[in-house]
Amino acid sequence: MNPSPRDAAGAVRVWDRFVRCFHWSLVACVLLNLWVLEEGETAHRWAGYLATGLVIARIAWGFVGSTHARFSSFWPTPRRLAEHLREMRAGRPPVHAGHNPLGALMMLALMALVLALGFTGWLQGTDAFWGDETVAEWHEVLADMLMVLAGVHAAAALVMGRIERVRLVRAMVTGVKVRW
Repeated sequence: MNPSPRDAAGAVRVWDRFVRCFHWSLVACVLLNLWVLEEGETAHRWAGYLATGLVIARIAWGFVGSTHARFSSFWPTPRRLAEHLREMRAGRPPVHAGHNPLGALMMLALMALVLALGFTGWLQGTDAFWGDETVAEWHEVLADMLMVLAGVHAAAALVMGRIERVRLVRAMVTGVKVRW
């Protein structure tokens, strides 16, 4: 478990304002681009560029940000992942102040997909790849993968919140994890 100051009610200040703004801004960009904006439109491209910029900023924040935002506090090493899975299988879900190792792995996968989408989207507008169906197909496959993983991420936050008895969704709004 990552150490963190708790108040008398078991609340832990975890997610700083930058992390929360990043998260919900990225959610908005992804939802807009997947379900509202038309592919190829200027607004679609700019939402994609904004999403890419958000991820780049979050990566930087992972090195200089607050304690629980830093990659060093939650990087999903093989040892951390194995220990987490062992505890889960034993019916003793470990409580982590920040991301648990599987959550960290999911976060990194989602950010990698957003970066790959930004890159393939940008490539489609270059002279070298204009009209290249392969790049367009990769862009669509990556978008589909992002939708699936985002759905798994949202479901996992709800399920793990119940298992760990922590209000995870509320924590991403308020910045404070509260056990119940």
